[in-house]
Amino acid sequence: MSADIPLDYLPLLTEANYGHLGTVRPDNTVQVNPMWFEFDGENIRFTHTTKRAKFRNLQANPSMSLSVIDPQNPFRYLEVRGALLDVLPDPAGEFYVRLGRRYGNAQQQPPADSPDRVILVMSVEKTTKQ
Repeated sequence: MSADIPLDYLPLLTEANYGHLGTVRPDNTVQVNPMWFEFDGENIRFTHTTKRAKFRNLQANPSMSLSVIDPQNPFRYLEVRGALLDVLPDPAGEFYVRLGRRYGNAQQQPPADSPDRVILVMSVEKTTKQ
């Protein structure tokens, strides 16, 4: 399932804005962290590692929500709800480098934890906005 992104909110996903990604912990509380991301026109992709709690959360419960605030108007936001569709290996940290450059670090290099790096692919199932 893929939800339509309102066209006037699409720049919040296509520009280099920070998002806040929520996942569900094993105790059913929510974990939210700021994240780099990339929207490919259909799904949202994040760089992550297999060694962190958010990855373990998604293995147990694939539900995810991303909130992006308009940097020009903090009262305007887009929330995207979906689920983990895929986990793609990124052992050279190439996607991490691409996102680092997208977010302004032209000299971004692969991180030390590259062997544990993965790309989390999130579906877009529902959106809300203000």
